[in-house]
Amino acid sequence: MQMMSSEKTTDTVDFSLCPRFEQTFSFLGKKWNGLIIDVLLHEGPQRFKDLAHKVPRCSDRVLVERLKELEVNGVIVRRTFPDNSLIEYELTTKGEEFKDVMAAVHAWSDKWSCPTEADQK
Repeated sequence: MQMMSSEKTTDTVDFSLCPRFEQTFSFLGKKWNGLIIDVLLHEGPQRFKDLAHKVPRCSDRVLVERLKELEVNGVIVRRTFPDNSLIEYELTTKGEEFKDVMAAVHAWSDKWSCPTEADQK
C-alpha cells in the first residue's frame, strides 16, 4: 500500500483475545490453581492434607473450592479407595498437558522475577 507523506493509515489491530485463550488464562491465573497443578505435576497424586501442607498460605476452604473447580474442568480427578477412607487428587491427561506450560513459567520466572526474601536467606 502506498501512502503519501500527509496520509495516515486508519487500519487498527484487533487486540481482542480469543475466547479460549482468555478462558485459559482466567482459569490458570486464578489464585492457587497454578500452584496446585504444579505440585501434582512434580509430586504425583496427593492427599488433601499433603496438598494443604505444600500450599500453606491457601486456606482449607479455598483449597477445597479450587480442587472442585479443577475437577469440574477435567484437570484433576478425585480418587477414593473402597477399602479405606483414603482420598487422593491426581492430574488427568488434560492436567498433565500443563507440564510444558508450567516449565515455561518456571523458566521465565527464574530469569525475570525479582528475588523474594525467602530467596535471600
